[in-house]
Amino acid sequence: MDNIERQAKISLGRIAPRLEREFAAHVGTPAWDAFMRRLRAHFGDLFAALAPLYGAQYDFFYHLESVVATAARMWLARPAARLRALDEEREGAPRWFQSERMLGGVLYVDLLAGTLDGVRARIPYFKELGLTYLHLMPPFLAPVGNSDGGYAVSSYREVDPRLGAMEDLARLAEELREEGISLVLDFVFNHTSDEHPWARRARTGDEEYRDYYYIFPDRTLPDQYGGALRDIFLDVRPGSFTYRPDMDAWVWTTFNSFQWDLNYGNPVVFVRMAEEMLSLANRGAETLRLDAVAFAWKRLGTPCESLPEVHDLVRAFNAVARIAAPALLFKSEAIVHPDEVLSYIALDQCQLSYNPLLMALLWESLATRDARLLQISMRERSHIDPRCAWVNYVRSHDDIGWTFDDDDARRVGIDPVGHRQFLNAFYTGRFPGSFARGLPFGENPRTGDARISGTCASLAGLEQAARDGVPEEIELSIRRILLLYGVALTIGGIPLIYLGDELGTPNDYGYRADEAKEGDSRWAHRPATNWSRAARRDDLETIEGRVYTGFRRLITLRQGAPALADGALEVVETGNGSVFGYVRHHADSRVLALANFSEAAQAVAANAVRLYGLGYAFTDLVTGGAIVLGEDTLVLEPYQLMCLAPAISSKAPATSSKAPAVERIVPSGQGTARLSSRPMRQNPVRQRLDL
Repeated sequence: MDNIERQAKISLGRIAPRLEREFAAHVGTPAWDAFMRRLRAHFGDLFAALAPLYGAQYDFFYHLESVVATAARMWLARPAARLRALDEEREGAPRWFQSERMLGGVLYVDLLAGTLDGVRARIPYFKELGLTYLHLMPPFLAPVGNSDGGYAVSSYREVDPRLGAMEDLARLAEELREEGISLVLDFVFNHTSDEHPWARRARTGDEEYRDYYYIFPDRTLPDQYGGALRDIFLDVRPGSFTYRPDMDAWVWTTFNSFQWDLNYGNPVVFVRMAEEMLSLANRGAETLRLDAVAFAWKRLGTPCESLPEVHDLVRAFNAVARIAAPALLFKSEAIVHPDEVLSYIALDQCQLSYNPLLMALLWESLATRDARLLQISMRERSHIDPRCAWVNYVRSHDDIGWTFDDDDARRVGIDPVGHRQFLNAFYTGRFPGSFARGLPFGENPRTGDARISGTCASLAGLEQAARDGVPEEIELSIRRILLLYGVALTIGGIPLIYLGDELGTPNDYGYRADEAKEGDSRWAHRPATNWSRAARRDDLETIEGRVYTGFRRLITLRQGAPALADGALEVVETGNGSVFGYVRHHADSRVLALANFSEAAQAVAANAVRLYGLGYAFTDLVTGGAIVLGEDTLVLEPYQLMCLAPAISSKAPATSSKAPAVERIVPSGQGTARLSSRPMRQNPVRQRLDL
């Protein structure tokens, strides 16, 4: 037994009798017995996480006891019939989220449905789409006007009154759960708004609450910290500190000036935020997205990103959840170097994580028509604990940053600095021949750095193609959308749809008329849902119908393919730089996926398909068509995704010198692509792809 473990055992022995006195009315009940069982199981993890953070402080054991008492109080307040039962269910099936049936959707309440009750009314739509996970962008009380899209929280216990009340949120969570859909909310734990009650108290000079934040009387310490920090929102202000004339002081504000960073060096802040976290869990949240997780701990002389203390902090929150809300999962949002992203993914930290590397490199491959950087990165930088899962997304409410490893880029002959500048030019439509119509976000005129805003449809070319009215370009842009989401749906983990993408929704430039939004181009890709457009989703003569039907086909594929469960992934060498290949397998099921990132047909050697597909005869799960390998090559049509499952019988075919006729796709702009048959010596395969 090491020293930490021994100290934890002694500490629990001292705390337990004090807890029993405080909660005497509950001692001996099934609820109390369940709490104590989990406390004994996870107290060591809690102690091991908190001791490095606060163990040197004179009152550490007071705060440790406060955390445990808070957990007990919140557990006893947890609705028994619904959420405590869910806790037991999830403890018995801890890998429930790795099912091939998992599919996420993300939305802003006001933009999709007006209110929380409006979201409840759209549950049939979510079920039709196949969602099992619904992420609401922060619906909490926030400053009127600019609130960074809700990420400046003024109260974690109140909903924005324009959306409803906390009771409405709890009712929505319950109805979603009854329909097999888990509610996901944000735990915005790095900062609060300057209108939060804690910040208001700090602004009045209350020393207790000033210690909840980083507040400095002059520039001495900010200047010492600032030399190692990077600018996050340069267009807001340089640096990470804001002067407050009402306080005659400087406040640490990593993001916007109205978002005050919390001081987790103060253990009271951890205790209070743990209570806020459990409050959200008790309202029905089954997953919490840990917003801006990398920034949560500060230490002089460092960049104050992804410090070791951040991981201890997340482990401590996770231990509290295991004790008092064990059904709760964490999802990390760490937009840092790909290797640092991996460091947050663990059972004792975040069981789920956004996959920003995949997202960025899907768009990179689309722009370059070259999947080699994607291939290297996914092969070498995507492996995680098999008990955890990636959340794979094509885009989010946020901007797109070009996160990839510079050395990986150099290995395929790419200058990383110049390449990021190219990608910015391409996706803002500034590069000659670009199909994309995105907008720059956070552009730095000194360095040329920027990130990209835009809906999937606008970045994939559909906005411009629809404006030009060119059927062939419309067809290609729809294929790009379906290719990107097809990879996200099949590569391993939980796929996430930003709702509206399934309808081909373009940018909304009307945000510029709103004073609170006009300086933030991300609002272009947060359009209000046009339900009139959604009503056309079954009409294959419309763009909405073609995109939505393509989504539903891919979702049906995913949810019916056991090989796509969990996250096991083998990236394979296709022999063609434009074709990204990977194998998914689970139990006795296997799928070889081939994704063509070019607008030109691309060939893959038949022998490579045999080697990785383990057979000669396959069913393409995308089209339902049968494919039998010949002697030469398999040809993928422009932007085609194939998901090849071995046929029940996959013997080597008889050889033939005659090249058969093969159906090839000709872009048409219609609901179903026109097909023409012609001999193709290099592709002895019969296939059809309907968009």
